[in-house]
Amino acid sequence: MSFAIALHMLAAVIWVGGMFFAYVCLRPVAATLLDPPQRLPLWVHVFGKFFPYVWICVVTLPLTGYWMIFNRLGGMAGAPMYVHIMNGIGTVMILIYMHVYFAPFRRLKQAVADQNWPEGGKKLAQIRMLVALNLTLGIITVLVAAGGRYMAVT
Repeated sequence: MSFAIALHMLAAVIWVGGMFFAYVCLRPVAATLLDPPQRLPLWVHVFGKFFPYVWICVVTLPLTGYWMIFNRLGGMAGAPMYVHIMNGIGTVMILIYMHVYFAPFRRLKQAVADQNWPEGGKKLAQIRMLVALNLTLGIITVLVAAGGRYMAVT
């Protein structure tokens, strides 16, 4: 159990922390200092380094989460409400990430390869909006994970 929860937490920290760094720290600096011909390839390379770790996280989180639910809590029926909330939000986050990866990120890479900076800017703006949504959901999930067992709703 302790190994599963440690892996679960590590995956959450890597994914949510990476989104926080990219959105709150790197994005404003890159937007201020770099023109699109430099900024857009930067993001393609940053995402290219970060997304393989996110794939590991989106596999690790459900595997460890469901392992804990079914081996510690006796299944979904025995899981408290905060676990259901984490499960629901986590599923939405994974679906959003998969959309980002397979649609706008793929198109961003193509726009950069074609040096189509206006199209690349549109795709980056779409990714930015979805990352903001996923970051918000991730922060909510972390708060639920940290305080859920103390919630009045069971």
